[in-house]
Amino acid sequence: MIPLRPPLDSLGAADYILKCIKACWNEEPEHRPDIRYVRVRLKEMQAGLKPNIFDNMLSIMEKYAYNLEGLVQERTNQLTEEKKKTDALLHRMLPKSVADSLKKGEKVEAESFGCVTIYFSDIVGFTELSAVSTPLQVIDLLNDLYTLFDSIISHYDVYKVETIGDAYMVVSGLPIRNGDRHAGEIASMALHLLSKIKKFEIKHRQGEVLQLRIGIHSGHVVAGVVGLKMPRYCLFGDTVNTASRMETYGEAFRVHISHTTYTLLQRLGGYTCEERGVIHIK
Repeated sequence: MIPLRPPLDSLGAADYILKCIKACWNEEPEHRPDIRYVRVRLKEMQAGLKPNIFDNMLSIMEKYAYNLEGLVQERTNQLTEEKKKTDALLHRMLPKSVADSLKKGEKVEAESFGCVTIYFSDIVGFTELSAVSTPLQVIDLLNDLYTLFDSIISHYDVYKVETIGDAYMVVSGLPIRNGDRHAGEIASMALHLLSKIKKFEIKHRQGEVLQLRIGIHSGHVVAGVVGLKMPRYCLFGDTVNTASRMETYGEAFRVHISHTTYTLLQRLGGYTCEERGVIHIK
């Protein structure tokens, strides 16, 4: 369709006015000049004329509108940044898929998972180390340690469930199921953590090395969101207890795995395991 435009020849207007009108007729909206450009061009018409009160009022209103527009944009940008920070914090507390469901107002039901792999670790001798350190030194140590751990586990398909003191708990295979890969993800992550802990420096105890002890078990769990004010994604079942016992009865700088996890790793391939013998676990 050919757009209808009034003839300009009979206007007898200056060239800059005609060019401004034609620019405003552009068929592509993004190519049309904004009101600031138009006002600047039309100001040439007032050359030599004294400004009247109406022009002054119009100028003040335009300045106010532009300032208000800029203020609204600034507040919008600030709101967007705060929303990003809130989302990032929520995703640290809960798995992303669970957090997104809660943000939509959806109810997150407890879910049963046939087989996942759970990782527990702690520091051998941490109580003794804490006894000869100040509270601030202990906090700095754990902050540095968990910053390192968090950066490492981000490379794997895992979710950090919680940290309590020097205890660190991670799971793979939920809330998004990943077949049998969960055992491999946790095992590879554990080996990665072990390799890095040997190079970790304790700022206030130079020369000492933290003795990381790891336990891993695979099995059935039930997972769900607990709490309203401070929601937490919690795991329930004997698998959690067994994984914790594997860590408790493990040795420093070793990854203690259950027979269930061993079977899954053998199926995946690529992992060398050493039989420890029969261990009576309460």
